[in-house]
Amino acid sequence: MLNAEVAKRRETAVSRGVGMMTQIYADRALNSEVWDIEGNRYIDFAAGIAVVNTGHCHPRIMAAVAEQMGRFTHTCHQVLPYENYIRLAERLNAAVPGDFAKKTIFVTTGAEACENAVKIARIATGRNAVIAFGGAFHGRTFMGMSLTGKVEPYKKGFGAMMPDVWHIPFPQEVHNITTADAMAGLTKIFKADLDPARVAAIVFEPVQGEGGFYPAPKELVRAIRKLCDEHGIVMIADEVQTGFARTGNLFAMHGYDVAADLTTMAKGLAGGLPLAAVTGKAELMDAAHPGGLGGTYGGNPLGIAAANAVLDVIEDEKLCDRANELGSRLKQRLEAIRSTTPEISDIRGPGFMVACEFANPANHEPDAGFTNRVKAEALKRGLILLTCGVYGNVIRFLAPITIPDAHFAEAMDILEESVAAARG
Repeated sequence: MLNAEVAKRRETAVSRGVGMMTQIYADRALNSEVWDIEGNRYIDFAAGIAVVNTGHCHPRIMAAVAEQMGRFTHTCHQVLPYENYIRLAERLNAAVPGDFAKKTIFVTTGAEACENAVKIARIATGRNAVIAFGGAFHGRTFMGMSLTGKVEPYKKGFGAMMPDVWHIPFPQEVHNITTADAMAGLTKIFKADLDPARVAAIVFEPVQGEGGFYPAPKELVRAIRKLCDEHGIVMIADEVQTGFARTGNLFAMHGYDVAADLTTMAKGLAGGLPLAAVTGKAELMDAAHPGGLGGTYGGNPLGIAAANAVLDVIEDEKLCDRANELGSRLKQRLEAIRSTTPEISDIRGPGFMVACEFANPANHEPDAGFTNRVKAEALKRGLILLTCGVYGNVIRFLAPITIPDAHFAEAMDILEESVAAARG
């Protein structure tokens, strides 16, 4: 079987609305390596978009899922509950930043977590409006699209977005957008269009994911917290991509000196199985009436078992420390490459959530073409990379945090060769 043959079948069987980043059809994977159906081997610096932080097929996670499969795969927690769901909720309540009583709900996807966080904020406050940021990504459902601050490809052609969703600029140092600019945008909205007493929530990513891996400055997070406290607004931290050791902390908000009221999470939570959650202040989480939250597959037993194992692996293998070590080594190598590559305009990101931004050195404009050449050259050499950013000019590095040193070193050599090849 060949990748090209399967690709042709895909064209006739799968909606073109499901985008494809490669035409590599996976056959098996282990830790940071993937083999396609033709037997070609790749080093995976995508990790399913920050999902398998603990690596493909981690033996402890696989064992936990296998053990659960031998018991039952589904009952629907709202019909027949199970203890490990409660145990995982207890662990997340203790782990999520914030010195207050917390409760948790489990759903299936990151978009669903964001939707439910907005539902909780609205019912708890009796308000409707929600504020998000330009460049944000919160999912492809209608509320998720509405919160997302990027038209192409997420909103284009899908009609009117959900009402009462407002966007303000997100700080991007490399593009000269500051925290002051963001707060000025908010002040303008409050002066011209929106009474803050109507705002249910402000939603933000501690590090923007699809938007370009821009970390939220500490002064921005403090300013959001202060504003929310002044006006009774719920502060929602979207940790879907930043969670579970990726940033060098279990959650990115551990790197700030304030806590969000609600935290959404998914991706790295269950090591590759579909599971998402909202964890937050108990009084907010209890605002909804019974039946108002949930879902048939929310908190699926296999995902719950995997997630409990993921938390064990992160703790026992000290993956937060490992993320900081790998991120430091990656940035050092990128800085070395930068010395001969004027197209690199910025290197940034906490822990092992690192990005490299490219611009034309002549006019300093974002250079998506060069970025895509780097990605393509890396793929030819067996390294899977992802791009992101509003301008499509950012490569984000999302290898499993469990990647062996030898594979990491091999990937760095391929990266350097690929950047050189992209320059011609």
